Amino acid sequence: MAAAVALAGLRRRPGGVWGAGARRLLQVTARQSQSRDKPETRHPRYPEIVESTEEYKFVERLIPPTRIPAPPKHAQYPTPSGWSAPSDTPPALPYFVRRSRMHNVPVYKDITSGNRRMTVIRKIEGDIWALEEEVKEFLTQLAGKPPPIQVNEITGSIRIKGYFDNELKEWLLNKGF
Repeated sequence: MAAAVALAGLRRRPGGVWGAGARRLLQVTARQSQSRDKPETRHPRYPEIVESTEEYKFVERLIPPTRIPAPPKHAQYPTPSGWSAPSDTPPALPYFVRRSRMHNVPVYKDITSGNRRMTVIRKIEGDIWALEEEVKEFLTQLAGKPPPIQVNEITGSIRIKGYFDNELKEWLLNKGF
């Protein structure tokens, strides 16, 4: 039946000769119909499949987790690696800087056009312009002059000319992010 439907969709070549593709289709469908008619034969060496749940605990260790677990509580912060936990309650500000999926503050160094050094703050939610004003004020006190800043509302990020990543990470951690 399937072969008849498939062949009806194919065009015949001029002169009434079927193409090689149609012949192959007939051969494949003939083999499939023969295999459906045969009873299922099993290999004598492997008579059946046995599902073992006892050894699955060894396989489970190798499967990566589907989500990143919550960070553990530490006795003191920052930890020896320099990581600090976010505050228990988010700060009451018109903007929010969400942590990355590995629970880090999303402030990064970026080099564009070969040697243009930039700092990027990502994952900003809320009033991005209020954060830009506060960042500009903080960096003006730090550097003595306001650095050029580019705000991208679509991606929720701020780009700052110069490397200020460590200072901005510490500043955001002190704010409670």
